[in-house]
Amino acid sequence: MRIVPENTVFVVLCFEGPDVYSMAGGLSSRTTHLTNALAEMGFQVHHIFIGDPQMEGEEAHQGGRLILHRWCQWISEHYPGGVYDGEEGKLSDFTESVPSFVVKEIAAPAISDGKSVVILGEEWHTAEAMYCISDLLYYSGLREKALMFWNANNTYGFERIDWQRLSYTTTITTVSKYMKQIMLEMGINPLVIPNGIPKAILSEVREKDVSTLREILGSNLILSKVARLHPDKGWKSAILAVENLKRSGVKAILVARGGGEAYGMKIAGLPRSPNIIVEDIQLHKDSQRCYYNAMLENDFAPYFEAINKHGSADVLNLLFPIPYPLLQVIYKASNVVLANSIHEPFGLVGLEAMAAGAVVFCGCSGEDYATHMYNAVVLDTYTADEINFYIDYLYSNPDTSKSIGNAARLTAEQWTWQEVVRRLLCKLEYQAKAQGIDLPSRVEHG
Repeated sequence: MRIVPENTVFVVLCFEGPDVYSMAGGLSSRTTHLTNALAEMGFQVHHIFIGDPQMEGEEAHQGGRLILHRWCQWISEHYPGGVYDGEEGKLSDFTESVPSFVVKEIAAPAISDGKSVVILGEEWHTAEAMYCISDLLYYSGLREKALMFWNANNTYGFERIDWQRLSYTTTITTVSKYMKQIMLEMGINPLVIPNGIPKAILSEVREKDVSTLREILGSNLILSKVARLHPDKGWKSAILAVENLKRSGVKAILVARGGGEAYGMKIAGLPRSPNIIVEDIQLHKDSQRCYYNAMLENDFAPYFEAINKHGSADVLNLLFPIPYPLLQVIYKASNVVLANSIHEPFGLVGLEAMAAGAVVFCGCSGEDYATHMYNAVVLDTYTADEINFYIDYLYSNPDTSKSIGNAARLTAEQWTWQEVVRRLLCKLEYQAKAQGIDLPSRVEHG
């Protein structure tokens, strides 16, 4: 009962994906790195997502093993604001058109070739498509050859899910013990399959880039925070902590990156007051070209140029997607990375920052990887006062700060996507046995 590249094809459904257009939060990072890790292990993977309308509808990577299917492009042409711009129209089209495509164009040919199919759905947007796929597989006589897992990354959209139908047609999973407890209270007992980080994030960050950024920022204390602009993400206490530092005479600067939410900074509680100067930083160049140059060549010059115009700001609000190699530079350059969410299903940002050896301040919800004062600072109260206390404590105890950063790096090495995928495969094999699916040991070619 082994799931191996010779006998299994994967299909991953998600609104978010690898295109700049498709990125809004941690979900794009999860699905992009999950699909890449599976393809690197030799699996055939189909990733269906709401893609950039200006790019090819279908595109192959990793020697043809990873196939990107950009969906709803005809709708996205009218909504340039990103993946969730025109959300309801995209959701309707996705739900109506994806199931038949998956069954007819991917599942049926693979099963005919003697393989099993694993279909992984992410977040509430894919829930209805998942049970429609299950129905079509059943009526086609193919359901017993398919494993279907639907994953909850957060509680968003839970009220729009037909849980009885979803539970009947798929195996429900989630990303942390914290989320499992929330769902148990709803009468749902999901499997836990965590997030991971790509191995590339563990590459050593170039010290010259870190030094350049620190010089540009010109601050005694550098804080960073990357999260959606939502009250649950702890933005208000982060800003108040900066304000407290400023009042005490400490020259601190917060490098901030929110999502592309239309409601902007107001809902996050980011103040625009005489006490705190918040400056919006734009990238006045081709953002997509800059993004791919940074990803492929570690060319951060356009980003450094934009950040260098910050003046005397206390908070730099970066209004552009940040490629992860640059994120690692920001985390490494920071004295503290604030991942201080009040409600955090997993905390991918915290884990990514730990991979850079950063000192992370996280909450105590879904961050299963965090141990207080060993590899992170785990906050209990989510207040600015607690943040300021530990900033002062670590400043006064530099050896402790260094020890936390070193342990953080070692912890991150245990949470790569390769390790997470191995756990996923074990749970898939368990579910295959539970469903009575007879996985072929090899594929016969006539």
